[in-house]
Amino acid sequence: MIQPVTYIKNNLTCTIRTAEVADAHELTAVRAKVDEETEFLDRAPGEGVLDEQAFQRLIQNDRETGNHLFLVATVQDRIVGFSRCEGSPLSRKAHVVEFGVGVLEAYWGLGLGSALLQASIDWAEQIGLVKMSLSVLETNQKAASLYKRYGFEVEGVLRKDKRLADGSYYDTLLMGRTFET
Repeated sequence: MIQPVTYIKNNLTCTIRTAEVADAHELTAVRAKVDEETEFLDRAPGEGVLDEQAFQRLIQNDRETGNHLFLVATVQDRIVGFSRCEGSPLSRKAHVVEFGVGVLEAYWGLGLGSALLQASIDWAEQIGLVKMSLSVLETNQKAASLYKRYGFEVEGVLRKDKRLADGSYYDTLLMGRTFET
């Protein structure tokens, strides 16, 4: 868990905090809307849907698992984004977490993605993790640039890894950031 972080941007109160089981209902709708708004994610709209009960279990598990972190971003107390760091239960991989993020398009530009990423990095360093990794579609240059600003480096490329609605294939960048131990 993290201490909540609150800031004002464009006269809006933005907060980053640890997800609570009570957030499950709102997260169901936010995740479905994020999936509809972008092709930068692995899922197409309607795929991999999590219902309220699945979100409740996921949040509870993340709160109980030391190398997991589920954050939400709120604007004016409404959930508009989220991020997760998921670690492995395997001892040889427990020092690494995979980061993922989603923010509703109407709230892009408020620094929520940056704030979610920074809170996750701070948490990872605080609990002694060695590495954060993520994947990003090569065409999502805004996100790739953000990750690079926060110390992530391209570690590999998965060629023709995603096929989008236009029928074209796109590469996925594998990025990672290591921490001093």
